[in-house]
Amino acid sequence: MKCVKGLGFLWVAVLAAFFALSACDDSSSASSDETGTSSSSVESSDSSVTLSGASAESNGSSDSKNADKDKVNCSALLEETGWSWDVPKECRFNPNIDYGFLSDSRDGQVYRTVKIGDQVWMAENLNFDPGQGGSDENKYDWSWCYNNEPKNCDVAGRLYTWAAAIDSVKLANDIEKPCVCGFYKECTNIEPIQGICPKGWHLPSRSEWDTLFTTVHGWSTAAAKLKAQSGWNGNGNGDDSFGFTAIPSGIRTFSQRFDQVGHYAYFWSSTDAGGAYYGNSAFGIYLIDYDRSRYEKRFGKDGGYSIRCVKDSD
Repeated sequence: MKCVKGLGFLWVAVLAAFFALSACDDSSSASSDETGTSSSSVESSDSSVTLSGASAESNGSSDSKNADKDKVNCSALLEETGWSWDVPKECRFNPNIDYGFLSDSRDGQVYRTVKIGDQVWMAENLNFDPGQGGSDENKYDWSWCYNNEPKNCDVAGRLYTWAAAIDSVKLANDIEKPCVCGFYKECTNIEPIQGICPKGWHLPSRSEWDTLFTTVHGWSTAAAKLKAQSGWNGNGNGDDSFGFTAIPSGIRTFSQRFDQVGHYAYFWSSTDAGGAYYGNSAFGIYLIDYDRSRYEKRFGKDGGYSIRCVKDSD
């Protein structure tokens, strides 16, 4: 009986050891599955990007399929050199830059941002639609998508008159310091101006643009440093080494013609040119496809140009 009883205890010990080993195997197997799932959910370092507004989460097969539909192969799209409206803005960003993000509470749009020196800039053109200017029967357009095609705004942002850029209506209705600005209205000493930029951001002044150019090693090579790595005609791409990602989004002229896409990028400043002769102009900067330099000029306030907002200083 003692021997049988001893064997009983032995069998119990063997069975306990067996179940313990099985539990370890199950635990090891579960850990491996989690690692595998995690690895498979990370995109390989190829040239595919997910379009803005697409969910990065995949909680089911349907969501996963939708996420796949929202991915585009940038390499294939960028085989064609020069400008194309078929290339989404996500393909233009520098993959080596650690961008930040800005969510505009007015319409929910999300923009990439980048810190350059002591400044934080939007790394893409503003695409907020302010609606029409004026009131009642005197309404008028003061911002546009290139060629009046809404889909073009998703690629290159909107083009604004200076009155829209500085939000002249808001300035005129300011209780503490009203200022009538815009077309043939001289408007000085009011900077910084939030203008049409999101809260916490503002339209850059002429001097703030100069600060940017100094930070990227001077105006003579600023265009080469600020232009996107693709999209510029005539071998005019930049190295985008600071992540500003300027694209050649063109203009809307005062004669209501859209022009120069692929060749020029124009950006407003908040600085009025001033004086009786220049009452209808404000300073802006522009980049050209064939040149490494940046240029500054007086833009007619009734033309349509792009906007890059800069973050308010702390």
